[in-house]
Amino acid sequence: MEQFELPMVALRGLAVMPNMIIHFDLSRDMSKKAIERALNADQRIFLIPQRDENEEKSTTETLFCVGTIAVVKQVSKLMNNIERVMVEGISRARLITLSENEGEFFSAFVEEIDENENVIDEIQEEAYKRTLKEVFTTYVKFYPKVGKSVGKYFEGGSSLGFLMNQILINTPFSYDKKQEILEIEDLGRQCEALVGLIMNEAQIAAIRTQLAVKVKEKIDKNQKDYILREQLEYIQDELGDNDKNSEVTQFEEAVDKLKASEEVKEKLRKEIQRFKRVMNSNSESAVERGYIETLLELPWDKASRDNNDIVRAEEILERDHYGLEKVKERIIEYLAVRTLTHKGDTPILCLVGPPGTGKTSIAKSIAEALKKKYVRICLGGVRDEAEIRGHRRTYVGAMPGRIAAGLRQAGVCNPLMLLDEIDKVSSDYKGDTQSALLEVLDNEQNSHFRDHYVELPLDLSKVLFIATANDAGKIPRPLLDRMDIIEVSSYTANEKFHIAKEHLWKKQLEVNGLNQNRLTISDNAMKYIIERYTREAGVRNLERKLGAVCRKAALEILKSEDAKGKCIKVDTKRLEKYLGKPRYNQDMANEKDDVGIVRGLAWTSVGGDTLEIEVNVMPGKGEVELTGKLGDVMKESAKTGLSYIRSIASDYNIKQEFFKEHDFHIHIPEGAVPKDGPSAGITMATAVLSAITNVPVKAKVAMTGEITLRGRVLAIGGLKEKLLAAKTAGIETVLVPSENKKDVDEIADEIKSGMEIHFVETMDEVTGYALVKNGRKTNGNKKGKS
Repeated sequence: MEQFELPMVALRGLAVMPNMIIHFDLSRDMSKKAIERALNADQRIFLIPQRDENEEKSTTETLFCVGTIAVVKQVSKLMNNIERVMVEGISRARLITLSENEGEFFSAFVEEIDENENVIDEIQEEAYKRTLKEVFTTYVKFYPKVGKSVGKYFEGGSSLGFLMNQILINTPFSYDKKQEILEIEDLGRQCEALVGLIMNEAQIAAIRTQLAVKVKEKIDKNQKDYILREQLEYIQDELGDNDKNSEVTQFEEAVDKLKASEEVKEKLRKEIQRFKRVMNSNSESAVERGYIETLLELPWDKASRDNNDIVRAEEILERDHYGLEKVKERIIEYLAVRTLTHKGDTPILCLVGPPGTGKTSIAKSIAEALKKKYVRICLGGVRDEAEIRGHRRTYVGAMPGRIAAGLRQAGVCNPLMLLDEIDKVSSDYKGDTQSALLEVLDNEQNSHFRDHYVELPLDLSKVLFIATANDAGKIPRPLLDRMDIIEVSSYTANEKFHIAKEHLWKKQLEVNGLNQNRLTISDNAMKYIIERYTREAGVRNLERKLGAVCRKAALEILKSEDAKGKCIKVDTKRLEKYLGKPRYNQDMANEKDDVGIVRGLAWTSVGGDTLEIEVNVMPGKGEVELTGKLGDVMKESAKTGLSYIRSIASDYNIKQEFFKEHDFHIHIPEGAVPKDGPSAGITMATAVLSAITNVPVKAKVAMTGEITLRGRVLAIGGLKEKLLAAKTAGIETVLVPSENKKDVDEIADEIKSGMEIHFVETMDEVTGYALVKNGRKTNGNKKGKS
């Protein structure tokens, strides 16, 4: 085919077909000059679409490969320097090269596609035409106007190429789809592509029609519901019971009465207006109604009047709880400061201690003493951040977080909020709950706490937060730093006795329908229950045992002949009848001094305990055996103690060969109970030294402390519980690290009475107090002061 040059216009978002008459607007100067050049020549021009209609430059890369040679029929000038051009498509042509004529207009070297060479046999052409007619008939069901324009060509015996051009001219296909078909030179393949395009568009139109029908049905139903509601409203207006009792009116009246800032009221008014607009939608109106009710029920500026009477507050705290002096002292201090300053920061307290020591119950007493509303939030097992901050309103079933819900429950902005079991909070993929609590428990930030559901800042600075925990080690450091930590230690036997006598016994009598005239218990019997039937840091099991006594006695009273006048007196002898055999035996100190047996002191989660450490030395190869389910730290302490003894062996006339020719077995009884920690270091070292030297250890001596390789004694923890266990076991002398002297000074005299406490710094002092006779050659057994 011959190549020739024609002026060219690059079209944007438009594809021109052969046999197509169309007009379009030109704004680019080069396009206008190309039209002018065509009019001055043979009126022919080459039209080709751009691949990207936003592209400004025209190059062979930015244009399609095939365009249309057209004849310019008419040019009209419009406003804003725009020209409107009408052209008629003649034939298809391939773009060969592109050139600029001195920057004035584009001209293209093109090669015309000869349609006479692109023919198929008559039978095949007829098959294509019938297929085309069939799919087009389906298509025009959805676009009837297109059918009127093209239908006449199917009946007139038009050629397949002309027929396809007319379909492309009259159908609203996108220009790039039309261009794809224009570029196919083979007539059969071109027809197949067009059939596929028409079928695809017909399917899309069918789906759109179905959707339109469904939407129309829904709209018709909404209109019907709207008309019925309007009629119902009219009837209610006629009856006179609509305006006064309508929800909107009630909400507006509640906003006017609400004690809140203007920001909150403005937000509520906007939500009420939105509620009016969505009243006809059941789902949306329910969500909006719940949100408005939540905002109205929150105590924005509504506060209760707190008690400033320090004497009354002290009386209530002393009445309800025995002990817990540090907690009571901190609350009275807060009350005193607030009375003097009339404001003062609200403290954030964290009570840390074993279970059953009254941490949760004292919060109720504090609320009563201060005349505050009491709200308890249990955080045990909470692992979703939304439990604290709330869910966003976009979620189905969204609700405020536990903090906002607690304020709503209290009804005032300054309640006492108990965060129970704060150390049991965990995290997962839904967020870090403990991090969400950082803002809640920070006095500098919680005055503008934002709940995701409420969407307005809540002032938590007036809330008195009290948290409880069993183990402060499980609380993250940033969260722990925001709270005043108050240790609630285990109760002594005397404290348990007073709690049982003054609180628990009266409570259980009332619960079981008894009184002091029907059932009494002696002091000795109550102490016996504490010592032989319970072993715990708190008093929960003790309360259960007292409840069991009351239940058994109630049954006995009802079965007796004189049920009304019968009074049961429970003493130590009758306890076995009600509670069975004693569950625990007192681990008392040995009566005689023994070799290789030393009494150690241990801390457990339920209080203190004594451990009897035994050591045996036997012929062997110098191996060390550790039994009794010891932890890694305890095993290391035993090896450290043995290394220290080997270093001073010559001072006790022990030959070094002794350690190579003998095995050492260290055992701590109650082998099923796990044991760990460094505080038994000096105890194990003393037992090993006693077994090697064959010098007895004093039976009434107990000790606790960490040992170093050089024989120094380091500080330990849990001293109150350990001394309490020593007192219970009948120990007369206790050896304690000198660094723990400050801890001993804080312990009540009730616990220390009857025991001689010595402070030790080195193993020399330990052996001086513990061994019946110190066989060391050097004069190094200087004793610490007690």
